[in-house]
This record gives sequence, structure tokens and C-alpha cells, in this order.
Amino acid sequence: MAYSRDTKLGQTIEKIIAEIPGLIAVSIIDINSGMSLASHTNNPAYDPEIASAYNAEVVKQKIKAISALRLTGETIDDIMITLTNQIHLLKVLPNANYFIYVAANSREVNLAIARSVLKKHAADIVL
Repeated sequence: MAYSRDTKLGQTIEKIIAEIPGLIAVSIIDINSGMSLASHTNNPAYDPEIASAYNAEVVKQKIKAISALRLTGETIDDIMITLTNQIHLLKVLPNANYFIYVAANSREVNLAIARSVLKKHAADIVL
């Protein structure tokens, strides 16, 4: 779902767009449904809705792995996936029901800055 500037989530999406160089796409996603609550892409060929659904499955499987390994008290902060030319970051929100997904060009993005931006904005989202 494309974002609206009139909503808190839309404003968060805009801040992330402005603060992460090389951004390809960003979404705020409900983990259980895989549905995007707000999204944006700088590349018309890149569908953030499809990425949202598949990355929700990644998060769900990691939650199951943590449980299967009996890692009591452990929660997911973020997940990083590196591709040949892209970095994908999944930042789970404090309530553990939603996450922020970012895809960025690996040649343009600074990983530490991107993680810091997501951490900052994850704390601002209340759902």
C-alpha cells in the first residue's frame, strides 16, 4: 500500500526515504498477515508489496527458529540480507507485531547509518 503524507506511518516512510541514500524500497509490514501498511519504491519494477509478503515469512521463520532453539528471552532486533548489489534490512518494531523493510543499493548505502535510521524510526512507530 502506497503511503500517505497525512499519516504518521507515511511521515515515517518519508523520513526514511530522505535519510537512507541508495534506497530502493521501504515498507512497514504486519508480520502475521504479511500486508504492507505503508510502502514506497524508487524503482517502478520493484514491487514492495511482494517483498513485504515474502519478508514477513522470513521474520516468522526466524521467530520459529528462536523458539525451536529454546533461546529464552531472545527477540529479533533486525535481520540483514546481503545480495550482490543490494542490502535488505528488516527491523522488527518493539511490539514484535510489525517490521520495517528497506532495500538499498549496496554501493550507495552505509550499513551503520541505515541501521541507525531504522532503529530511530522504529521507536517512533506506535501501532
